[in-house]
Amino acid sequence: MGDSECVPERPVGPGRPRWRWREWLPLAGLTLVVLAGAGLWLAGRREVAGLLWAAATVLTLVPATGSMLRQLWHRRFGVDVVAVLALAGALVVGEYLAGAVVALMLATGRSLETYAQHRATRDLRALLARAPRSARRRRPGGGIEQVPLDVVAAGDRLLVGPGDVVPVDGTVEEAATLDESVVTGESRLVARAAGERVASGVVNAGAGFGLRATRNAAGSTYAGIVRLAEEATARKAPMVRVADRYAAAFVPFTLGLAGLAGLLAGDLVRAVAVLVVATPCPLLLATPIAIVSGLSRAARRGVLVRDGGSLELLGRARTLLLDKTGTLTAGRPRAAETVTAPGGDRDEVLRLAASVEQLSPHVLAAALVRQARERGLPLTEPTEVTEEPGRGVRGRVDGRVVRVGQLADGLPDWAREVRERAERTGRSTVWVSGGQGPLGVILLEDPVRPDAPRTVRRLRRAGLTRVVMLTGDRPRVADQVARVVGVDDVVARCPPREKADRVRQEARRAVTVMVGDGVNDAPALAEAHVGVAMGATGARASADVADAVLTVDRLDRLADAVEIARRARRIAVQSATVGMGLALVAMIVAAAGRLPPVAGAFLQEGIDVVVILNALRALGGGPQPARDGEDQATPVPSGDGSTGSG
Repeated sequence: MGDSECVPERPVGPGRPRWRWREWLPLAGLTLVVLAGAGLWLAGRREVAGLLWAAATVLTLVPATGSMLRQLWHRRFGVDVVAVLALAGALVVGEYLAGAVVALMLATGRSLETYAQHRATRDLRALLARAPRSARRRRPGGGIEQVPLDVVAAGDRLLVGPGDVVPVDGTVEEAATLDESVVTGESRLVARAAGERVASGVVNAGAGFGLRATRNAAGSTYAGIVRLAEEATARKAPMVRVADRYAAAFVPFTLGLAGLAGLLAGDLVRAVAVLVVATPCPLLLATPIAIVSGLSRAARRGVLVRDGGSLELLGRARTLLLDKTGTLTAGRPRAAETVTAPGGDRDEVLRLAASVEQLSPHVLAAALVRQARERGLPLTEPTEVTEEPGRGVRGRVDGRVVRVGQLADGLPDWAREVRERAERTGRSTVWVSGGQGPLGVILLEDPVRPDAPRTVRRLRRAGLTRVVMLTGDRPRVADQVARVVGVDDVVARCPPREKADRVRQEARRAVTVMVGDGVNDAPALAEAHVGVAMGATGARASADVADAVLTVDRLDRLADAVEIARRARRIAVQSATVGMGLALVAMIVAAAGRLPPVAGAFLQEGIDVVVILNALRALGGGPQPARDGEDQATPVPSGDGSTGSG
């Protein structure tokens, strides 16, 4: 029947499970009534049996009629009209068993749909079940206090105990061993060194460690995952809407065929038989079950898709547009080389730069600090630190004034040679200067993700025919990355407005997916049919406008999501096509007088159950883990002249 009757009044969401015995009660009651009537009929008490079956029909017809009238009042015309007419027709012509079987079919559809929703959303419900509610915060004067999660702010120092869920995004203050499987889908434990970023939602699998919050709870990774999970299961899948539109043609055809069959045969029973086999309530629920199952499958691979409509579009995509920095590249520059002025010390230049940059939130600053710590260099706490936007950072280290950032013209010969070499190789430069001029320069590179080339190949095999890279970087660097990854087109020096324009142009030609991670990617993500954000490392602004979020910092999960989406959509369409085809054949046979109402009701029940079970196949199958060595690729130095240009 229509979605208002067959879908539970309280949608099954990712919160507290609602799969209870009450969901089975209508089906169990109707089953007992039908069986009791069958026993009475066999015992020769056919009138009493008919009364029981008629009662079952009436008990289903009354709420179904109310639901249909509400639908019509809101100008929503669905296949519930056919179900109501089948129930009413069975009562009128005295085919009480057929009416009871139709009622049983509707109850079966509702119960199976609830069960399928329960299975399809159990992974998403688990996200809410394990969401942290409080955090252990270190007091400024010493000691630890338990505080509600919503009072934690960026900059707070927290303690994460053994077995605790990391409450907010932050950086670890000492080495930690983490189970990131819920967020990333990876089952193996991960070791994080001091200073590394950690996403909320992962579990401390080792000793307790300190965590410095970088975001509050609302802006953290896990909160975004939970929010998407709630939205993903609260919205109707697109195939439900397709079914409603299909009803505009299916219902008049059914009524016309039933009326013609009854008129030509001069027998109202034949018209009722057509209506009985044309009651495809669970059939039309099978398509959204397949879509929701796909949402669950994608969530298990670390991809949160906002709703069923986005998943269906992802399964139809033909064009892919990719940001470069943070998407095709790691987005975390690393120090590739340190060049000093004649007679200088490389380690001392790096130590001075990292010491000054310890207080800066800039992504290049984090790269310098990380590199110095990896080399075991002792960092000094800087004083008199000031930052000039676009110029760099100035501070005092061990009594010396140190500047880190860009240099004006008038460079010495050695510095000009290094700058020209950096431009040729696509590396970024960070100059370190003292009171007498430049002490040295640190060359940074942003390598291509090892899984990027293989991901693009998988996406092409999945059906994407055009891959375009958009970047604000220089053409030389963009071309280097494009050659390694294997894209069809490159647009370099592309500011955010132009990115959005290019996505809009591509979207006019085909279903388009845009993948990005930065704030500057948000407009482009919003313009695509499906915007995908690198949520594990990206900006919240891009995740907020995206239709899907990769919760793990791996691009190959995008290919997983596309493969899952195509499979779920294929199963949904298959369920609808096969089921409706069988129903139409049965309707024609019934119109010819070869299928009485009771037999037709049992036949339709079987068709619906089989099709729903087929839709549940979308919960399984899908992409397989990569084989060892498949993700290996030659890193290509790449970098932006300015961080975050994409």
